[in-house]
Amino acid sequence: MSLAEKICLSAAFLFFMTGLLTGIWKYRHMARSEDASSPTYVDIAHRSSLLYSFAALLLAAFSAHSVFAGWVNVVAAVSALTFFAFAIGTYIVHGLLQDTDNQLRRPHRLGKRLLPPWMTGVFMMLLILGEVGGSLVLGMGAMLGIWQG
Repeated sequence: MSLAEKICLSAAFLFFMTGLLTGIWKYRHMARSEDASSPTYVDIAHRSSLLYSFAALLLAAFSAHSVFAGWVNVVAAVSALTFFAFAIGTYIVHGLLQDTDNQLRRPHRLGKRLLPPWMTGVFMMLLILGEVGGSLVLGMGAMLGIWQG
């Protein structure tokens, strides 16, 4: 098994466990709430963790079939997975702070603090490049591997 596959499977496990644990957190909010609801970002953290766990499995499969050099696959996997993790972490922080129901609403907040206006935009651009770029590299490597092989 390649290093990229090991990294992706490890991330899948961590994201899946995060999804299960945030599911307990979500349930506790729902059980105590008058309308059986949880804060927006508690719900988003739960769902996104589960979805990203399966995305990480998909990246592992792409890694297994990629024709690109091992280091290229590792860089691509780490790039995508790092931003998956940052996204989940951001959702968890907003869930803990209960500071917003829309992290992209201006002015951007983190707890009681206002973030510089450029910060969220720069982070989102880096996230797009990291997630889409890393996934594209692994996916293209896999497509070349299965269709040329």
